[in-house]
Amino acid sequence: MATTHSMSASALPDSAIARHGVNRISSADLRWALDEGWKDFREKRGDLLFIGLIYPAVCLFAVALAMNESLLPLLFPAIAGLSIAGPAVAAGFYELARRREEGLDSGWSHFLDPLKGRSRTPIAALTLGLAILFVAWMAAAYGVYALTYGAEGQMRAGDLFGRLFTTSAGWTMMIVGNLIGFGFAVVALVFSFVSFPMVVDKPVDAGTAIRTSLAAARTNPRETMGWGLRVVGLLALGTLPFAVGLAVVLPWLGYATWHLYTRIVQR
Repeated sequence: MATTHSMSASALPDSAIARHGVNRISSADLRWALDEGWKDFREKRGDLLFIGLIYPAVCLFAVALAMNESLLPLLFPAIAGLSIAGPAVAAGFYELARRREEGLDSGWSHFLDPLKGRSRTPIAALTLGLAILFVAWMAAAYGVYALTYGAEGQMRAGDLFGRLFTTSAGWTMMIVGNLIGFGFAVVALVFSFVSFPMVVDKPVDAGTAIRTSLAAARTNPRETMGWGLRVVGLLALGTLPFAVGLAVVLPWLGYATWHLYTRIVQR
């Protein structure tokens, strides 16, 4: 399925932005990217791969935290923070979408191609950046717990929800924790939503891809936040029931992110 650039997208006159080859986009481009991603999903059935890999990892990680009450405070931020890994995991979907766009064979045998060729090093560098961000997220989450809820004693699985919703410490932890988590999510979005598909598409280093991603977000702040909200909403729906919906949402978002990239970055 061939894709074309948005007729409404135009190169910016600012020399710094133009150097990165960034276009202005609109909310119509966000809808278009999701529509094209859905078409790709229906064609390729991306859930066949993720149904065997993502769910066991998420469930085992969550169970391990829940069984260890000293780590229980990290259960919810850890599950939410796993979304940070999405752009790295989706590199294979970017490659399949790129190959389909160019009329090349886009079978599943090419899913791991980005990890074998020129993209391997920049993908590794970008993934390391996301891993550092995830660790910082967990450290911040535990710090919020220790300063609020933890001051009243160790969290117990049996009274978790009762103390969260009936104590001032519980409410403070949820509000502050969500605000900090939102900040980390914005950083992850700006860092990755263009950089990962770019290193799959072009022979560029991680630094160039990150600068382009930052330029894209700076040029399209409203659309960037709109995309982030759409991603969060779809991921939330995908967790119901028991994360089964992620079998559809993860590949769909992977393909859609590629199409959004083709609208933002001049190629």
